[in-house]
Amino acid sequence: MQKVTVVTDSLACLTKELARQYRIRVVPLNIYFAGKIYKDWVNITPEQAYKLFLKAPDSWGTSAPSPGDYLKVFQELGSRIKNIVCITASSKLSATHDVAKLAREQAKAELPRLSIEVLDSQMATAAEGLVALAAARAAEAGKSLAEVVKVAEEIRGKVTFLAFLDTMRHVYRTGRVPKIAAQVGSMLNIRPLLTISSGAVRFTGAVRSRERGVERMLELMRNKVGQNPVHVAVMHAYALEEAKKLKERVASAFDCAELWISEFSPLMGYATGTGTLGLAFYPEGEHDG
Repeated sequence: MQKVTVVTDSLACLTKELARQYRIRVVPLNIYFAGKIYKDWVNITPEQAYKLFLKAPDSWGTSAPSPGDYLKVFQELGSRIKNIVCITASSKLSATHDVAKLAREQAKAELPRLSIEVLDSQMATAAEGLVALAAARAAEAGKSLAEVVKVAEEIRGKVTFLAFLDTMRHVYRTGRVPKIAAQVGSMLNIRPLLTISSGAVRFTGAVRSRERGVERMLELMRNKVGQNPVHVAVMHAYALEEAKKLKERVASAFDCAELWISEFSPLMGYATGTGTLGLAFYPEGEHDG
């Protein structure tokens, strides 16, 4: 019998199929556009969100879920289970971690028998999703709350996120690049490579073509995983055909224990722009399930 349920947020970029298969509850973030509020992956798909973004980028807004959003999920689950592992996006990138902790404190009073562990994935996108998946597989195998948390922490320590941007036009929205520098970089056709380290997005290089961006990501991935079997998620922002090609290259070059495509969350895509391609991965080990 499954003793633990995994909860995560929509920044984890999990497909609906994976979330359903592993019984992962996904708390959506909010997208604001033209006076309307949309729930990420619920009443708006990433593709639909990117179309709105392209119409009017400066009319675009986002926010984390409220403590009430998390509390509602905790209450629903608490009626039938006793343990929850809530895996959030990096606390340096999103407010989801702090919000989930607030909801946990509220849940304690209402549901004293429910144990909730809130874990900062120190990642986002499908890198966070891979941590949540590993935890959910451990839960499915009947592991205890402490064991599920341990698996999540182990994968968190091994997972890598890489992405390259097709344009620098919107990257100033990260707060790390001045708008004028982003505009100049875009004019010079510079495509930055990004990673996440210590919970924050960091630049790890730049390329001048999409082909070189793909090659560089594959090189960095090979340096990380060697010949080991690897769990991989391919991500894209409104660039499905390019993602399919990247998936084929990954499948032919690596021993993939797991390989799937996901759309890059529009809540991060507003800063990276459409055309972004990315990889999230970790080498397989004895505790990966």
